[in-house]
Amino acid sequence: MTTPSSRILEHGTFRERHPLEDWVTRAIPGGALLLIATVLALLFANTPLEGAYFAVRDTYLGFELGPINLKLSVAHWASDGLLAVFFFLAGLELKQEFVVGDLRSPAKAAVPVAAAFGGVAVPAILYALINLAGPEGAIGGWAIPAATDIAFAVAILALLGSALPPALRTFLLTLAIVDDLIAITIIAIFYTSDLRLWFLALAIIPLALFWWLTTKHEALFKKHYWTAWVLLAPLAFITWVLFLNSGVHATIAGVALAFMVPTKGISKYGKQHSLSHTLEHRIRPFSSAIAVPVFAFFSAGVAVGGLSGLLEAWQSTVALGIIIGLVGGKIIGIVGTSFLMTKLTSATLDSQLKWPDMIGMAAVAGIGFTVSLLISELSFEAGDVMYDWAKVGVLTASALAAVVGAAILVPRNRMYARLQRESGAESDGYDRGADWGADG
Repeated sequence: MTTPSSRILEHGTFRERHPLEDWVTRAIPGGALLLIATVLALLFANTPLEGAYFAVRDTYLGFELGPINLKLSVAHWASDGLLAVFFFLAGLELKQEFVVGDLRSPAKAAVPVAAAFGGVAVPAILYALINLAGPEGAIGGWAIPAATDIAFAVAILALLGSALPPALRTFLLTLAIVDDLIAITIIAIFYTSDLRLWFLALAIIPLALFWWLTTKHEALFKKHYWTAWVLLAPLAFITWVLFLNSGVHATIAGVALAFMVPTKGISKYGKQHSLSHTLEHRIRPFSSAIAVPVFAFFSAGVAVGGLSGLLEAWQSTVALGIIIGLVGGKIIGIVGTSFLMTKLTSATLDSQLKWPDMIGMAAVAGIGFTVSLLISELSFEAGDVMYDWAKVGVLTASALAAVVGAAILVPRNRMYARLQRESGAESDGYDRGADWGADG
């Protein structure tokens, strides 16, 4: 017999989204917004509008107050500020996976986790080998081809194949989430300069308050939406400011805050979501529609100098290292590590997955974009020619990775669709296409 409390909880804790919010949080529209922002950035940077574009990008906004520096260029507000929202969501996903998701099960997580490490290590090694004889300082970009853009990769996979095995998307999501964790760790360790520990020590105070409020008063924030803005947002901003001035990249503040949010399993009565899921539900539209596209707009704009400049960039060891690392290195690292894991250990792939599908998925994982562009900015100084070469390399590699992935997965998708038709398989009421289109 259903209890009264179970009927109350049936409605869940999520507020209803506006239809526009639902649209921008789906993987394909989210990827489309990123693509539009990138194309606009390249058009602005390589047309007569170039002067206006770079003038806005390099305009400084904010103020300095004693040791606190909040005077940043518009581009830095986008990369250090808006992208912290993206990393906050990445942190929420990471914690959810470790607490209630596939990553809590070593047996399920073994192959995709190992594949993620292989997909980071091989591209980085290939880049380093190519740049051993490159320009001075070029080796500093070794981490650029290590990253996978989860939003773009899932969007492309959704676009290419509604008939592909659902396990392929699950594998890519797990791999990309672990990849994010590795990238976050790389940024925190290798791209920290002039470390000021006392700022980090001070950051413990708002972090602790953030944890106390979200843990001890979780129901308050799920019931009254405005309380998150009044109580949590100021603490988050203070934490971000302290990280920004500590020498640790400010986006790491987003991850630290996310790890303070409680993550619990869904209630036995139905859709009683944790605060982690609730915050993700509320913040994702802003991240998908504003934060990441605005970052892409101000980060992807590179003046290539026409065809000659583009050819020069492609011939540089920096761009070549990134292209070979993202396009070839990801496939070798992900598929090679997965193969070794299945042959040398007791770990196995999901029975739905076939090696041609894995190769196509690994190619799609070569779409670096968001995090790769961020690491490019951290690796080279603006104005340095290698800074432009790196961005050309990231954009070129991401486009090539999508093309290679499409060349492999489109025929595979047709094959699976044909087999489904021939077997007369029905979806049993499950809308696989909707699932593939949904944001991960």
